[in-house]
Amino acid sequence: MKLGFIYAGQGSQRVGMGQDFYDKYDSFKETIDNATKSVSKVTDMNVAEVSFNGPMEQLSETKYTQPAMVAFAIGVTKLLHEQGIDADYTCGLSLGEYSALYEAGVLDEATILELIAKRGKYMAEASQGLDVKMAAVLGSDRETVLDCCEKVNRELNGEKIVQAANYNCPGQIVISGDALAVDKASAYLKEAGAKRVLPLKVSGPFHTKLMKPAGDKLAVEFKGIEFKDEKAKVVFNCLGRTKNADENLPQLLEKQVQSSVYLEDSIRYMADAGVDTIIEIGPGKALSKFVNKTVDNVKVYSIDTVEDFENTLEELRA
Repeated sequence: MKLGFIYAGQGSQRVGMGQDFYDKYDSFKETIDNATKSVSKVTDMNVAEVSFNGPMEQLSETKYTQPAMVAFAIGVTKLLHEQGIDADYTCGLSLGEYSALYEAGVLDEATILELIAKRGKYMAEASQGLDVKMAAVLGSDRETVLDCCEKVNRELNGEKIVQAANYNCPGQIVISGDALAVDKASAYLKEAGAKRVLPLKVSGPFHTKLMKPAGDKLAVEFKGIEFKDEKAKVVFNCLGRTKNADENLPQLLEKQVQSSVYLEDSIRYMADAGVDTIIEIGPGKALSKFVNKTVDNVKVYSIDTVEDFENTLEELRA
């Protein structure tokens, strides 16, 4: 068996996530409690309180979502490690890429949690004062989506922009940017045959050039961080593959926040590399659906709850 871990991103958070793990497993509880200490250096947040009790409006704010999601992911990853389960390949959807870096041993727990708190803060700051949207385009293809976005950007002379933000799986692409531009692109996409264009509940124009201020601030943070060698192969969002020897990891993370996420390509890359089993870690089961829609002959498990975790262990042992 060649194993891949894939980590959920922002948007899959839910109130109560991780409470069952917190109540049952000491190492998970320790992770969440330590996360509050790391995050408090950046923002006033009790990770357990916000994760378990919300309200959803607060948990969905970028500066709170990101630490909560990564703390959950690290806690579950530790539980898998305790059972001797480690990934050969790993990736994540946007925010989830940082959890993948933890699994690969590139960054330690405290460093990632403090860094992700800053990432969430910088992304929230970059979004302030902007009228923005993201929308999921269903039943279209890359060329059509890019053509419609480029058409809108030409019409608006670059004053308002829309870009393809996420290539999730065949037939599902997310667009992002200024609200006016996203609305125009959505209309053109429907005319071009898209089955549906669904607005997403988000607080920023993620993975567009509007996030450049956040990328610039992260680049400064990365200068003071030691990135260790990968113990598992990381498939990067902005590449859809592992990095080459001449590609700089901090630069890839700086680019990631303001450019497209090639999740579909990442899933295909892992399957082509021989990964036959993937464990999704995070609230919800969206990424498992993306995997199933992208590749055949890959077994997928999803860990959202203690029951999921224990069932996954039983099946892997069998």
